[in-house]
Amino acid sequence: MRFKLLPVYFLAFLLLTVSCQFTHLSDDSILVKNINIINLEDGSIPEPQSILIENGRISHIFRAGGIAYAAKHEIDATGKFAIPGLWDMHIHLRGGKDLIDENKNLLPLYIAHGITTVRDAGGDITPEVLEWKSEMANNTLTGPSIFTSGPKIDGKNSTWPGSLEVQTKQDVTNALDSLQALNVDYVKIYDSRLSEELYLEILKQAEARGMKTTGHMPMSVMLDDAIDAGLDGIDHLYYVMKGASSKEAEITEKVRAGTLGFWAAVRELQASYDEDKAEQLFHKLAQNNVAIIPTLHIGEVLTYLQEVDHNNDSELNYIGTGIQETYSGRLNSALKRSKAANEFEAKLNQTFISMIKPMFDAKVTLLTGSDNGAFNSFIYAGSSLHKELKQFVDAGLTPLEALQSSTLNGARFFGVQDSIGTISEGKKGDLVILNQNPLLNIEHTTSIEIVIHNGKAYSREELDLMLKEISDTIKEP
Repeated sequence: MRFKLLPVYFLAFLLLTVSCQFTHLSDDSILVKNINIINLEDGSIPEPQSILIENGRISHIFRAGGIAYAAKHEIDATGKFAIPGLWDMHIHLRGGKDLIDENKNLLPLYIAHGITTVRDAGGDITPEVLEWKSEMANNTLTGPSIFTSGPKIDGKNSTWPGSLEVQTKQDVTNALDSLQALNVDYVKIYDSRLSEELYLEILKQAEARGMKTTGHMPMSVMLDDAIDAGLDGIDHLYYVMKGASSKEAEITEKVRAGTLGFWAAVRELQASYDEDKAEQLFHKLAQNNVAIIPTLHIGEVLTYLQEVDHNNDSELNYIGTGIQETYSGRLNSALKRSKAANEFEAKLNQTFISMIKPMFDAKVTLLTGSDNGAFNSFIYAGSSLHKELKQFVDAGLTPLEALQSSTLNGARFFGVQDSIGTISEGKKGDLVILNQNPLLNIEHTTSIEIVIHNGKAYSREELDLMLKEISDTIKEP
């Protein structure tokens, strides 16, 4: 009997020996052990697994047992939850040379709030943004990966400094040549001074070059025409509401004739919002892969500026005084608004909120964007995205659907879903490790314990120190 049992003992010895084999890894390797990985494609959470990150990418996802990895940095994440790094798909790095340093100081705030990728939607400090983008990619500067448009395109006497002003078709060609020379990631169009013809010309030329286009839209343009010309993304919901108006053509003609300004047009569009037309429009947006960036949170904040005192917002500790000074413009305007204007803005916001769930149900791609940056009062880098996520849920989406809008959808929009956006082997190891499950409550996205980006792991202590250093910099005389 003893002889027959020997092979069993010998086999057990071999298994124990194999299971104790360690593969030693490079100095930048990170091993996250026993983590609950949230699959944001379907909301499933398998049994706890371990994630090995090497050279900034996920090389292995595995259960306990088998080969053990001796990584340089090991994290015991028992009881915690992992989601991909969040995306803020609408920020602004801007304000001119006087605010360059203050914009740079904002970059770590995104990491501190679990945002590992941002879309910079146009500004006037493009050389610096491109330099920061390169430095962050090379880990010589702490901050998120950036997709940037560079300067916006607008008409003559543009609203925002640094914009590329176009008045002819040749100007459009020259502007797009300039943006391609800068190697920007997409084209941002503003609407304040653009004619219908030039707007559509920008779309057509950009489409022919394979350049993505997003932005505002002149009220003189029919939304169907913009979609047909190749528009890829719409920032804010004014323009979607325009396409859903039963009087869109009539209102458009008034704008073209100069008898109706922007806000007067918005009032008529809101009053003529048609759910049946909206449903048809949403299906067309989905069929043409036009993404929508609703920016709900900023609408909520700006609507109630005259009622809410933001002077004691804790986030102001991390915002430079120069950027804070830019907040006064919108604040002063809000304080002068009439009661009727305030009531209309509140009503308009409710219309926007009511559009979210029907758009989602029609399979329109929704993207979370906060619109934070200089001149956008009290919309803070980092924290405002979490408030946008909550707005999505309050508007009718599930926490899973809101999270998809802030991870998967951003990657798909820029065509990089094969390398980022989910927690999968071979993809970038941009992770947020949470203490609580965000599928149960979207506000759990703020329960951040660790952020991993570009092969670096930032513990809660390091994130808090990061915030303190930003605050101390602001307080320096």
